[in-house]
Amino acid sequence: MRKEMLVLGVLLVAGSIRQAVGCTNIIVTKGASSDGSVIITYAVDGEFLPTLRTTPAADHAQGDLYEVKGRDGAVRLRIPQPPHTYSVIGIMNEHQLAIGETTFDGRPELENKQGGLHYWILMQLALQRARTAREAIKVMADLVDQYGYASTGESFSIADPNEAWILEMIGPGDGGKGAIWVAVKVPDGMISAHANKSRIGTFPLADPQNCIYSSNVIEFAVQKGYYNPKTDGPFRFCDVYCPATAQTLRYTETRVWSIFRRAAPSLELPLDYSRGKAGARPYPLWIKPDRKLSVQDVMALMRDHYEGTPIDMTQGVDAGPYGSPLRARPMTFKLDGETYSWERPISTQQTGCSFVAHLRSFMPDEVGGVLWYGVDDTYTSCYLPLYAGITAVPPSYARGSLQRFSWDSAWWVFNLVANYAQLKFSYMVKDIVKVQQELEGNFFALQPAVEKTAMDMLKGDPERARRFLTDYSVSAGEQVFRRWRELAEVLFTTYNDGYVKNEASEPQELGYPEAWLREVVKARPEQFKLPSDGIIKSPSSY
Repeated sequence: MRKEMLVLGVLLVAGSIRQAVGCTNIIVTKGASSDGSVIITYAVDGEFLPTLRTTPAADHAQGDLYEVKGRDGAVRLRIPQPPHTYSVIGIMNEHQLAIGETTFDGRPELENKQGGLHYWILMQLALQRARTAREAIKVMADLVDQYGYASTGESFSIADPNEAWILEMIGPGDGGKGAIWVAVKVPDGMISAHANKSRIGTFPLADPQNCIYSSNVIEFAVQKGYYNPKTDGPFRFCDVYCPATAQTLRYTETRVWSIFRRAAPSLELPLDYSRGKAGARPYPLWIKPDRKLSVQDVMALMRDHYEGTPIDMTQGVDAGPYGSPLRARPMTFKLDGETYSWERPISTQQTGCSFVAHLRSFMPDEVGGVLWYGVDDTYTSCYLPLYAGITAVPPSYARGSLQRFSWDSAWWVFNLVANYAQLKFSYMVKDIVKVQQELEGNFFALQPAVEKTAMDMLKGDPERARRFLTDYSVSAGEQVFRRWRELAEVLFTTYNDGYVKNEASEPQELGYPEAWLREVVKARPEQFKLPSDGIIKSPSSY
């Protein structure tokens, strides 16, 4: 993701987004999930306030047009509407088609500012016009062929209840036509991930069931001098269109490494590639997990600061006295002529919202598609269920402005809790996770009963079933919102003025961890040292 964008049903307030390119996607195929579903995730990172919206299905008359507007509100492009468009909630439509993305930029000179369509418009149009992942790829490819592509490099996760694909796309440069792209199907039984770097390497040129691509994908690279087939070996899309540096590898591939090392510890993937070590092997595009993953497992993968590894962000002097995993921007800094970089975790304070799309072929679309939605940092957020058949969203998730705090906005309340927790993270995060697990646990416990009721209703009264699912999803969101407001109040009263209140509401002086105190004394050994005990007498001449 990058600044100034409109993502599907999530409205990002124009002019209020600071630059922060960085998103994370996970893809889980049917054979890799514990219930035979397809799961994709999307952390939408950037300094913005997401406003959840739904787009209803609609019939269109001949001559109806879809207007693409610029930042100034002026119409940039008009595209003919199809006879019918599908309803969309967040990144999922009524047919359980879901799309996520991460921006890899790639070669800056290939951005075509005259192109008609940015990636977020492509995503929105694909969700409104396609029923399956394959259809979505065709919709997006046809649209850029006709109207041009205006963004930098993008990796898309595109999934339906049966298949999951990765589509990588980049522009042709100023004034160019169409886009350069390749899409590969993730093999069943595998999981994949991408995080702001192109990851498709070699790909089959004659296997349309598993790989499709633009006709110019190799020829264009040869013409631009990016690739010489006589000397450069097999064509690798990621190397040609997204050359890596040590900084970009650390920023991007460390997240992929952490997802893979947690899903498949048996692989013992080294950190080397993400550290930019010469000769290190790139991480595979997909892996087989050691065990099949549930939705809860995938949510846990999205909550990660490299805990328990050599780069654990909750450890060390840089984590402060209370083990905070967050680091202030910018990511890099220079000291004494050397360049350094903080780690970039999957869980970050820069996340505006995140999704976990659960797509189930063995259930009716209205019930089978569940978009688990959360706002702000994934680690301290709480996912709530939004079903594919709903027609409204929780009001508290549909309002707010980045310019003004509001107790009525879910995003602001979650943001307040997450920021306040930085004062004593190792203490407060336990209180936050306790409420998070209680709420999410209740949703998962209720899920079988809710879905059985909805499916029974679908047999005789589909509209009633949709109203039921809408009421449940809205109620779930408002319940989370209320509990988080209560949590904010509890944290503020419990952790006040440096004290920590016990169960009797008595303030306790708990001080700082010994390891951090040792670092302080090591840095300034004399400043805080007191003389040996004893009465200090004043000089007799005083």
